Amino acid sequence: MTPHSLAFYMGVITSGTVLGAKPTDTPDRVTSILGSDYAENSFDDQSMWRDYGMVEFFWCRESRDHAWTGHHFTLQVHRLSMGGNTVNRALRERYGRFGRRLRFDRLERVLTTRGVHLEGVPNPNAPAYTLHWQPASQVCVLVFRSAERGSRQRDSERIGDVHTVSSSMTAEQVAWYRSRYGDQNA
Repeated sequence: MTPHSLAFYMGVITSGTVLGAKPTDTPDRVTSILGSDYAENSFDDQSMWRDYGMVEFFWCRESRDHAWTGHHFTLQVHRLSMGGNTVNRALRERYGRFGRRLRFDRLERVLTTRGVHLEGVPNPNAPAYTLHWQPASQVCVLVFRSAERGSRQRDSERIGDVHTVSSSMTAEQVAWYRSRYGDQNA
């Protein structure tokens, strides 16, 4: 991981945006920031997401007659371990080279030294993954912790690697996770 890519992740976690693109922004606004090199995907007329490599933005709408409403974004950090051209041009131009993995302990240490703390949140993927939440930005970080017995590690993940960084997880969602999966301080 380069210091510049670490700055990118810290910026996303503290601001809840990707280069200023908010999870609630329109598809056109996100594309104006991240560029037109994306794959567009949809399950139906009411949902869509654009895959910008490591970054994905998601939208929904009531019907074809309604405008898209931004729902969330996800950084698919685990894709970096596969190599290739996973980081899109806008991010490379701003932050340079990205390492093949993001170690959670290093990220958390740098965030803590800057006064940014992550709360542990119970989740349905435990114990294979732990979930950490930044309340001010409503960003969550999913961390690989252990391979399930009898399964192979996905995408060459190592224990302690960040799997995804996502927005937005509200306080109500965190409360629901805690009531459903128990209280933990991961």
